[in-house]
Amino acid sequence: MAITIGCATPDPQNNGVDKSTNDQPTAYSLAGDPLFAPEPDSSLLAEVDKRRQAWEEAPIDADAKIWYGRFLAYAGRYDEAIDLYSQGMDEHPNDPRFPRHRGHRYISIRQLDNAISDFEHAASMIDGQPNEIEPDGMPNARGIPVSTLQGNIWYHLGLSYYLKHDLDNALRAFQNGLATAALPDNVVSTTHWIYMILQRMGNDEAAEAALESITPDMDIIENTAYHRLTLLYKGLVEESELVGEGSAGDAIMYGIGNWHLYNNRSDRAKQVFEQLLNEGNWASFGYIAAESDMLRYFQ
Repeated sequence: MAITIGCATPDPQNNGVDKSTNDQPTAYSLAGDPLFAPEPDSSLLAEVDKRRQAWEEAPIDADAKIWYGRFLAYAGRYDEAIDLYSQGMDEHPNDPRFPRHRGHRYISIRQLDNAISDFEHAASMIDGQPNEIEPDGMPNARGIPVSTLQGNIWYHLGLSYYLKHDLDNALRAFQNGLATAALPDNVVSTTHWIYMILQRMGNDEAAEAALESITPDMDIIENTAYHRLTLLYKGLVEESELVGEGSAGDAIMYGIGNWHLYNNRSDRAKQVFEQLLNEGNWASFGYIAAESDMLRYFQ
């Protein structure tokens, strides 16, 4: 079956832009289709410029370089961000933040082997080191960062392996990430992936056991999509109750599609994945996972 990824034409939901306004693709899907980043809004462009100026004033400063790279990526300028992080790795070879952030953007442009290499390198660098809160580039409404450096390294490593259908290594990484979880947000996001991996492995008992810490009254700041999905897996909410917008909506749609897939409802899974690929944001993790699954299970 041929796979068509619907992101080469303008659509306010999928964040694509017409080739006439941007001749060079930002990236290519796992199926080889060109993907185009949207034009950033004026406020984001202003923030990118602010971060650029701070970096130009201190070009060797690790924090300035990381923040400029993060906002380049938010603006869809992934290759520039990757180049900047590569410079940072040369200048600060013992700073795990650079391979952590470069690996993240390798996921965005679907260079999964490079992402895995970066995250494995970062994981080796944090071994035995104290963890630290990672500041948010786009703060949540409560202004409380919900992730850590080590948690993000393991989380993105797990995702990279998952996207390549290397379930053993994906499970290892997510379980290591769960061990660093400091907040309920970390618990629900990581547990979501662990549960799905164990279901795909056919280990229903371990999958159900992974959900034991999940309760409806958890204080979730950001990761409500993952929380709602884990409640779906526990049978505490119905599929029809799960809604979301933006990347949260993509996460929910992927989780629902995958839930149907490992429960042997492949026709419904395919329908959900196709809807996600037609309507979603191609940079979201749920979208990339749907690409991967469409190629593996429905080609």
